[in-house]
Order: sequence, then C-alpha cells, then structure tokens
Amino acid sequence: MLIKTKIYNQILTQTWKVDLIMIFSCAGAYFFHDQILDNNLDVPTIIPTVLGTAIAFFIGFNNNQAYDRWWEARKIWGEIVNDSRTFARDLLSYSKKSPETDHLIKQMILRHIDFLYALKHNLRDRMDKLQLPNLSENERQQVLRQSNVHNAILFNNTKALKNIYDKKLINDFEFLQIDAMLVKFSNEMGMSERIKNTIFPTTYSYLTKVFIWVFVLSFTFVISPFLSYYSIFVGWLVGFVFVSTQINGMNLVTPFKKHPTSIPISQITRTIEINLLQMLEENDIPEPTKPINKEYIL
Repeated sequence: MLIKTKIYNQILTQTWKVDLIMIFSCAGAYFFHDQILDNNLDVPTIIPTVLGTAIAFFIGFNNNQAYDRWWEARKIWGEIVNDSRTFARDLLSYSKKSPETDHLIKQMILRHIDFLYALKHNLRDRMDKLQLPNLSENERQQVLRQSNVHNAILFNNTKALKNIYDKKLINDFEFLQIDAMLVKFSNEMGMSERIKNTIFPTTYSYLTKVFIWVFVLSFTFVISPFLSYYSIFVGWLVGFVFVSTQINGMNLVTPFKKHPTSIPISQITRTIEINLLQMLEENDIPEPTKPINKEYIL
C-alpha cells in the first residue's frame, strides 16, 4: 500500500516502456501521414472523439470494479485484525486458570498466528517461504502434507478448542463464543481465497488496451496537419493519460499480489502477531514491518 502522496516515480516505473512504444507509434503515425500520404488523407475528427468516449467508459468501469475488489479485500483483513484480538481476549479471559490451561490457550493463540502467516503466504503464492515456527514438528509435517495448509491449521485449532471444552476448562457459552470466532476466520479465509482465485474478465482489459492504441494513432493522424511534428508529443501526452489511468486501475485487480498498491497483508499479519504476543506477555516481540524505500508497505 502506498504511503507517499508523491508517486510520480511509481507511475513512471510502471509506464515507461509503454511510453516509449507510444512515442514511436505516434512518430510513425505522423511520418506516415506527412510523408507517405502527403497530407492527402484527412481522418475525420469524429473517430478519435467516439473512441475517446468509449475508452473513458471502459476505463471507468474497469477501475470501479478493480477498486471494489481492493476495498473488499481490505475490509476482510480489517475484520481479521479485530476478530484475532477478540479470539485471543476470549481465550485468555474465559478459561479457568491453571498451568495446563495456560499451556493449551497459549498453544492455540500461537497456532492462530501461524494460520495467519500460512494464509498470507498462500494469497501471495509464496508457500515455499512458509516456516510455521509455532507448531510442533509433528503438527508442522501434518499440515504441510495437505493442499490447504491454513485450513488444516484452523481445523487443528478447532480440535484444540473441543479438547479444552471436554476438559471442562470452559463452559458451554464460552465454547460457543470462541467457536464463533473460528467460524468467522473460516469465512474470512474463504472470502480472501475467492478474491485471489477469481480472474478479472480479460476481455475488458484487453479491449481497453486495443482501443487506447487505436485512439492514440487516430488522434495523431487528426492533429498532424495542424501541429506538424508537435503532434507526436501531444499524441503521446493524451495517450499517457489513458494508459497510466488504466494501468494504475488494473493494479488494484489483484489486491493480494506483492505490489506497491496491494493490501499490506504482511504488515497486518505482523501487527496481529505483535498484539497477540503482547497479550500473552511474551518478551520476544518482533519489530513492526517497515516501509520499503519510505514509499509503500506490503
């Protein structure tokens, strides 16, 4: 997630290749019209006008849908933060105090931290980097054998909660309250996976790109007789507006991807970990996630 208001370098980094291609395309359109056609063919101004209107609708629709996906993902992870704190607070507050209970409760909270990291790594397709330091070796091998590691960890926490209930360490009401949190984690996990696995319709982005290039070339043709070689710069400038808007909007389509505009699930997961470890009164607390180049957080 971007944290700087001045993002010119980010925009240029993402668009410089397209800018170069567009400049050469505009130059080619100008010289073709000026040298080969020798100004004998005038492109009707209605063509870029209609194309520009169509592109505006396409980009507006794409960006609205992309932002909806991004904002839904952010709300889901906001709920995960609140539910994780509630989950730990209920476990620590409801259970009867004893060395056995304290150990079981601590184990559940630490297991939940690993659940969050497993979910985060899955959403970013980085399961090869997953470590799960809070699980025993047997449990770690057991969950890694499954295709959905974070679901396996959540299932183990459900079994651990049932074990605490069977030992009469919590009553019926407390069991239902904590189990409701596990159900919410399952729902939030599923919603996150739905956003990650649902592909944005490629026809929308593809047609938008095609229309932009047709528009830029036709626009350069139209203004060539009036602006001479300055039409190359003006054509690029107008195209840059459409291209940069379209590219920045499409970056929001994959909100969990490791990208400056993505949801900062690494920072969110680390924040939850810090909060839960402090609730457990642990001494070894990790540092908060720091911004990258003071520009964005992941």
